Amino acid sequence: MGLRRLLVICWIICHYRLDTLIPAEKLPLRARLLLRLGPWRLFPRRHFSRGERLRCALENLGPIFIKFGQILSTRRDLLADDISDELAKLQDQVPPFCSKLAVTTIETALGKSIDELFAAFDTQALASASIAQVHTATLHSNIDVVVKVVRPGIERTISADVRLLQTLAGLVERHIPDGRRLRPVEVVEDYRHTIFDELDLKREGANTSQLRRNFKDSEILYVPEVYWDYTRRNVLVMERIHGIPVTDVATLREQGTDMKKLAERGVEIFFTQVFRDSFFHADMHPGNIFIAHNRPSSPQYIAIDCAIIGSLSDFDQYYLARNLLAIFQRNYREVAELHVECGWVPPETRIHEFEAAIRSVSEPIFEKPLSEISFGQLLVYLFQTARRFDMEVQPSLVLLQKTLLNIEGLGRQLYPQLDLWSTAMPFLERWVRDRYSPQSMLKRVSHRLPGWLEQLPNLPETLLERGTPSRHNMQNENSHYKGELDALIRQQAARARNQRIAIIAAISAALLADPGIREGLRHLPDSSIVLFGIALYFFIRSR
Repeated sequence: MGLRRLLVICWIICHYRLDTLIPAEKLPLRARLLLRLGPWRLFPRRHFSRGERLRCALENLGPIFIKFGQILSTRRDLLADDISDELAKLQDQVPPFCSKLAVTTIETALGKSIDELFAAFDTQALASASIAQVHTATLHSNIDVVVKVVRPGIERTISADVRLLQTLAGLVERHIPDGRRLRPVEVVEDYRHTIFDELDLKREGANTSQLRRNFKDSEILYVPEVYWDYTRRNVLVMERIHGIPVTDVATLREQGTDMKKLAERGVEIFFTQVFRDSFFHADMHPGNIFIAHNRPSSPQYIAIDCAIIGSLSDFDQYYLARNLLAIFQRNYREVAELHVECGWVPPETRIHEFEAAIRSVSEPIFEKPLSEISFGQLLVYLFQTARRFDMEVQPSLVLLQKTLLNIEGLGRQLYPQLDLWSTAMPFLERWVRDRYSPQSMLKRVSHRLPGWLEQLPNLPETLLERGTPSRHNMQNENSHYKGELDALIRQQAARARNQRIAIIAAISAALLADPGIREGLRHLPDSSIVLFGIALYFFIRSR
């Protein structure tokens, strides 16, 4: 199946003469010869524009490639306008499938006829995308809704594409010098989970409901309501929204929308989702975003299609925030140290060399006005530089990186003077300050204390188990290398334990420095404080 799919891809590339989109004059001699002697030269040139040919090729290649085109469509700073305009059609103008098939799918999933389910149902699709299409309808309670239906048979096509990507990723990891560092197999595996999750509309409904709760009564973002009685794995019914497409800049300007505030609120929404909630909409291309009518001075976003949602661990949140702040402040030393500290580059990396490399990449960019700096371009340069230091791709951050590129591209389309840096930096500074304030630390400690106390009786046995090596492993290890490895492990463990003790001591000092906390501790029984101290001691020792 993989070979067959690869042949289909090659045929489509040749059929639409995508080779003509490659600037041959910028290629090495061998690549130019290959380009001129390839099989595509046997196919006639299509009479479509280059943007149309690229769009049609991606449509024929299927949902994974369509999504790639959706991402590209937001990067007008990287593509010509004629190509971006055509790729923008992939956001909600993919050719729909048969309406009778859509009706049959809905009736089968919900177990009733269309007339029993809805007072009115429009068989003509309102919008159509790579995975599903949407029809408008009215419930018998006179509520206007949209009905989303998954394309029949789409799972089979996606499975074939994912298997091909897995094969290619394996080849890249084994045979390309940078393959292991880029971790393509893990990236494809993460994407496989993401794309198959998108086929489950019940999951999308749950994501939508959670995002709606996170921004309940918000002035900057509205999320429509899901009607669960009409929702199944391949059918989703939700509130119909009425708004202005975010790409319709002319209409937004006509109603007097504050475009600067609109762009800045988009950045605020993104960072709020990432750092406050750790639950962010990871498919924020323009086809999924609308602007509320009649709110020109206080524009409000409307988000739909929450199929792809990203989240970060506390660890990733913390290090990401500090890295971004350090980059914004041009503190390259801290960027280098953070990359080593969080394990994104090997521990033996020479900090001063890594710092110098980051500085050489960043300084020429920062010489421009902040409003002209592309964060996406900076990321590309940093990734190129990281090859020297064996920096690995972090799969957990891939969705975040893609979403940030979407947000930046959209923000600059709305307001070209958008200063992403000065908009984001105060938010990040406030988040770090609030998250590690004494009140916030005490709240998290109080939340976890019952769990620590529950585990306290089992800690001695756990420590003994961790400290007992496997006899089988001991016998099979080379004694020379094992001795070095054990010494290194002990050294790293001691260093990590000392760091944790220092951190906890600093937190404790900060907590006790707060007058309100000191007053609260006076009212606690002595036994509670003693138990907490014992739990904290064993927790540090057990890590």
